[in-house]
Amino acid sequence: MINKTAFADDVPGLLSRPMNTSVKRVFVAATRQNDGKTTTSLGLFGALKALGKDVSYIKPVAQRIVKTADEVEVDEDTFLLNSVYDVKIPLSAMSPVAVDSAFTRSYLNRAAEMHPKILNAICRAFDRVAYGKDVVIIEGSGHAGVGSVFETSNADNAAMLGAKAIIVASGGIGKPVDEIALNKALFDRKGVQCVGAILNKVIPEKKDEISHYVGKALEALGIPLLGTLPLEKSLARPNFSQIAEVIGAEWLVPAAAGRSSRVNKIIIGAMSAQSLLDYIEAGTLIITPGDREDLLFSLIAAAGTGALPHVAGVVLTNGLRPGARIVNMLAQLQVPVVATARECFVTTAKINSMIVKTQPGDHDKVSTIEGLIRDNVDLPRLLEAL
Repeated sequence: MINKTAFADDVPGLLSRPMNTSVKRVFVAATRQNDGKTTTSLGLFGALKALGKDVSYIKPVAQRIVKTADEVEVDEDTFLLNSVYDVKIPLSAMSPVAVDSAFTRSYLNRAAEMHPKILNAICRAFDRVAYGKDVVIIEGSGHAGVGSVFETSNADNAAMLGAKAIIVASGGIGKPVDEIALNKALFDRKGVQCVGAILNKVIPEKKDEISHYVGKALEALGIPLLGTLPLEKSLARPNFSQIAEVIGAEWLVPAAAGRSSRVNKIIIGAMSAQSLLDYIEAGTLIITPGDREDLLFSLIAAAGTGALPHVAGVVLTNGLRPGARIVNMLAQLQVPVVATARECFVTTAKINSMIVKTQPGDHDKVSTIEGLIRDNVDLPRLLEAL
């Protein structure tokens, strides 16, 4: 789907280049999915704003789509960034092209017709978000080649928009350098200058060593290492509402605090009630069959005396439910509870394998991300390169 923006409607024809050529712009790409591209874009936006820059944002091609209140399909990362920073630009302009499951087939059937319209939508949207701004952050959709099937890859978009690129990769030495080199080759082919790389999720104890050796390797490729972000475990911790969604659970006690309660530890209720209480720490998620009323009564008793640390939530499994009395008591204590038909260990495995992304309500994570970028990325060098 192509979102429309009313900006510059008086300019006739279809654009293949944006009209704005003066605003600084940086294209953020990653070597792989979940390497930290959105984290970097979010952090850069906040860090550049803190430096007094009037910052804007666009994600030309959306692959993970959410619907806004007025039924516009936009990228979920765009929705996240706007919910955090209130960019005051129409979401349709920040997310001009939404790729659903039928998009690629439709494109391949009508490429000659669709391609100019896609380019026009992206260019006009860019002109809208760039108007009156100092810097535009352009977030890609993965590595440099993503989107090639409909001739609108990240490298194509960066070239069309006249942007310089930075590449984000996960920590290490050999593997990230190899992957950065591969992505740089495609950007080079399209005439896009790579002005830097950022390493993400680097083990803190190895940060100095990795920065030294990766910096030397990238220097040989002509790419400066702009920053090395240490692994921050709190960013991988989901909130209880994310877990409930992943396992398809039903809310029994939808305590408001539980929807944003951070999960730091998981305990399976396959032990005695007293043993389980000994393992509970602040932010613990308890997974137990729904008929373990002995365990639930012990939780209620401990919470009632104030002896229980804050529990992130309770997941009741196996399609079993406790009596209404227990559910009501948990509600009174504001212990959030969900229920699922899945078995205990299947539920736990699904939670452990979930990919945790920052959500609009994750204010604690946003401040952490801003700090990571501010403290570990050479922002003056990046601005100078743009």
